[in-house]
Amino acid sequence: MTARIIDGKAQAAALRSEVAADVARFTAAEGAAPGLAVVLVGEDPASQVYVASKAKQTVEVGMRSYEYRLDATTPEGDLLALIEKLNADDAVDGILVQLPLPRHVDATKVLDAISPAKDVDGFHVVNVGRLSTGQSCLVPCTPYGSMMLLDATLPSLKGLEAVVVGRSNIVGKPMAQLLLKAHCTVTVAHSRTRDLAAVCRRADILVAAVGIPEMVKGDWVKPGACVIDVGINRIPAPERGEGKTRLVGDVEFATAKEVAGAITPVPGGVGPMTIATLLANTLIAAHQRRGLTPPPFFAALDKRLFG
Repeated sequence: MTARIIDGKAQAAALRSEVAADVARFTAAEGAAPGLAVVLVGEDPASQVYVASKAKQTVEVGMRSYEYRLDATTPEGDLLALIEKLNADDAVDGILVQLPLPRHVDATKVLDAISPAKDVDGFHVVNVGRLSTGQSCLVPCTPYGSMMLLDATLPSLKGLEAVVVGRSNIVGKPMAQLLLKAHCTVTVAHSRTRDLAAVCRRADILVAAVGIPEMVKGDWVKPGACVIDVGINRIPAPERGEGKTRLVGDVEFATAKEVAGAITPVPGGVGPMTIATLLANTLIAAHQRRGLTPPPFFAALDKRLFG
């Protein structure tokens, strides 16, 4: 059996199209488009590419994009002052501070300074608490995008056994909370789990988010399982030439795809959904800040996943 390849690029394009249509309706009704502010501190090359892509896609769906590029030596106090200014700016519906931050800046302090109503990354402790208690909140983008991929792949998540490998605040923990909310039976495993392979083999849904290249082998996958590979790891690729690299996930794709029922590739799986979901979160935040009901697409998605 060869797995169905879950096309994250196509799903992301469909989501952006839905967001663009809802943005147009929102703008016509409210007289102004939703606004997303992205703050980049320093000159990390990967972050620069990511921020540029966010800005481009924000404009493409009809939203206003605000970019703030700060020097790597910017004092923490200046960054906090900028966030306070953006919190008070009615033109800004979503605020994202690109991670990682320079070492002299306390990332937790910075993320907690963002208004929970504008926290489109879903990292603020208030949104984390709301998610863990089943309340409405802005959800971290990668887990939310992964849930959309599951919704597009499986007829129902209810009652399925899910294993999340990884316990980070950004992916592992919120992913587990969302799967619980979707009525799955959830196990959170990690690199120190005893007999991790056996735990993974129980999973109808296996989510790999541990940050170790190709750690999850094909014989760890239950036949017919749905595998969501969140990992993005750059490893040497000498077959491509001296100094060349390639991207791989946390799952050994070549062996896992021969066992799984469906699997996300790397690249082209979960990655494209992250920015698309960021745009969706900004649109949702714009509605919530004005006391408006969520766009029909997202209300229907929530009902399917969590109803």
